[in-house]
Amino acid sequence: MSFLQLSGIGLKFGAREILKNVTLNLRKQSRAALAGANGCGKTTLMKIAAGLSEADSGDRTVQKNCRIVYLPQSGIVHTGTNLREEADKAFAEGYRLHAEMEDIGERLKTLSDEKAQMPLLERYQEITDFLNDSKWYYRNTQIEQVLAGLGFEQGDLLKPVEEFSGGWQMRIALAKVLLQNPDILLLDEPTNYLDIEARTWLEDFLLNFSGGFLLVSHDRYFLDTCVNEVYELFNAELHRYAGNFSAYERIRQSEMEGITARYELQQEKIRKTEEFIRRFRYNASKAAQVQERIKQLEKTELIEIPESLKKIRFSFPGAPHSGRIVLSLERVGKTYSGTRENGESYSHRVLHNIDLTVEKGERIVVTGRNGAGKTTLLRILARQDKNYEGSAALGANVSIGYFSQDNAEMLKGDFSVIDMLENEAPTDLVPKLRDMLAAFLFRGDDIYKSVNVLSGGEKSRLALLRLLLRPVNLLILDEPTNHLDIYSKDALLHALEDFGGTVIFISHDRSFTQSLATRILELNGGRYSLYPGPYDYYMEQRVKHASAVSEEKVVPSADKDSTAVSSSAIAAPPMASSEAPGQLPLPAAPLSYEEQKKIQAARRKLEKDEKRLLEEITLKEKEKEKLEAELAKPEIYSDIQKSRAVQNQIENLSAELESLNSEWEQALDRLEKFLTP
Repeated sequence: MSFLQLSGIGLKFGAREILKNVTLNLRKQSRAALAGANGCGKTTLMKIAAGLSEADSGDRTVQKNCRIVYLPQSGIVHTGTNLREEADKAFAEGYRLHAEMEDIGERLKTLSDEKAQMPLLERYQEITDFLNDSKWYYRNTQIEQVLAGLGFEQGDLLKPVEEFSGGWQMRIALAKVLLQNPDILLLDEPTNYLDIEARTWLEDFLLNFSGGFLLVSHDRYFLDTCVNEVYELFNAELHRYAGNFSAYERIRQSEMEGITARYELQQEKIRKTEEFIRRFRYNASKAAQVQERIKQLEKTELIEIPESLKKIRFSFPGAPHSGRIVLSLERVGKTYSGTRENGESYSHRVLHNIDLTVEKGERIVVTGRNGAGKTTLLRILARQDKNYEGSAALGANVSIGYFSQDNAEMLKGDFSVIDMLENEAPTDLVPKLRDMLAAFLFRGDDIYKSVNVLSGGEKSRLALLRLLLRPVNLLILDEPTNHLDIYSKDALLHALEDFGGTVIFISHDRSFTQSLATRILELNGGRYSLYPGPYDYYMEQRVKHASAVSEEKVVPSADKDSTAVSSSAIAAPPMASSEAPGQLPLPAAPLSYEEQKKIQAARRKLEKDEKRLLEEITLKEKEKEKLEAELAKPEIYSDIQKSRAVQNQIENLSAELESLNSEWEQALDRLEKFLTP
């Protein structure tokens, strides 16, 4: 049964049709994503579903007592309370009902007539059930758990909310939405301001959430983990696809192959027609034919390809030659110190004794919780911060390209986006600029916008593209995937994979990181740990180590809280590490960088063998399915010779598959043994 239903929804902005006969059904167990190109109307549809905006036509139906909560993309600012008090506002309905329940209790004391008491007793029980089901009596525990999951520290609870930055303000808003425990959650890009740790926590929360949800996100891994259906908004119409986001992409790509073929044929026909019109427009003997073709063009129903599914690939300027060693860090450290408003002095060490050698061609992701020092380290590497301990030496002929959100905000100028890039790009890339801009979400008339009027997100994308047009051989990128949609991230990923230089980056997008990173540098509480890639191997090691530490830390005690493990204990067993003063050494001896590379190469070979065999098996199975379908055709099974020939092919394929499956199982076994510490 639908808790929330939209039917026949229509909406226009001027002459532009935003929504056309849209139908949407959200149930108690809905796990849905809303997909579509930027600007297609996803947020508008969300607001209509939330009851915050009106449609021109259609109906919105909500089941009685169904509670719907909506989280916008941005723009929420909290004031006048501390963090705990602000989070507690999520329980406003509980406080209201609790007061009503107490009032009913007082009224019942004055009534002796059972008939008069009955409706009050029923309402009293109704409220009691709601408060129990919503865990209202455990709200303080819930507040602390949700805030901790989203990255807040215990010491933040009494901090005035005005002290939190814009990204943290949105985390507070997300916490309040989740704490309300509604029947339907509508989340518009909830992952925008979350690091990987907070995203992972949110994934777990949504997987265990008892209600339904519809969300917009540009994080493919997050969507694949959380949803089992996708609604796509395209050309003002809404279509539903069963399965997670990757399944939706596969189905759409299959559909797109046919659409693209028809689109290209149509475009070729239009080009020829337009060429005929241009050539003979002023030729009197061809006037009738020209007019006929003009009418044909006007009547042509144009085939459109969704912007979000257009595959745009491009490459950056070639990386200038550099030495094998790109960066050498020795005992690099950083301490922030100063005086607080109350006159108290403070000193906070974020980096301690980092030793790191970066070789040409590596792609290193720097990871860790917010405040771990990731951006600080990148600023040191990029020569933006020279006040640090130790040494950070560049290799021979290394040229740096550095991207950060702060640099993006400084972009100014009354010239257009396309003019800026045409003036700065290498000559051979000028013809490709429009495709590159499209990949970074500057489409249509957007390329003629003045730089001065661009939004923060647009400036960020433009600054990143400007940087990537420069011929450098070391890219240092602080959250380059912010403000990009899934397909823009794909275009950036492919370009970085083909880049001939070295990349050191921070990203909160797990799918992007998994595909790009060859090594992981984790920062945690002032110390560092190095792991070979890929990223999911690093995550597996963290989980294994966290479990081991939890078992070691559990000490029998009469106090049930004494078994809790501090968040600082959840660190992975590093391949190489530094230790902050006072920390116990880890039992495993650090591996040398050369040993790490050998391990990484061996694992990749095993993974490659396993993947190759699996792909061969898939192809053979498809081939066998086709032959079995052939055998089911009357013209085949009724002909003995044809039937026997097909059966022989099927038998041969079955034998090949048996052999391949055996090889694959052995390869998988070797890989699993390799990955098991």
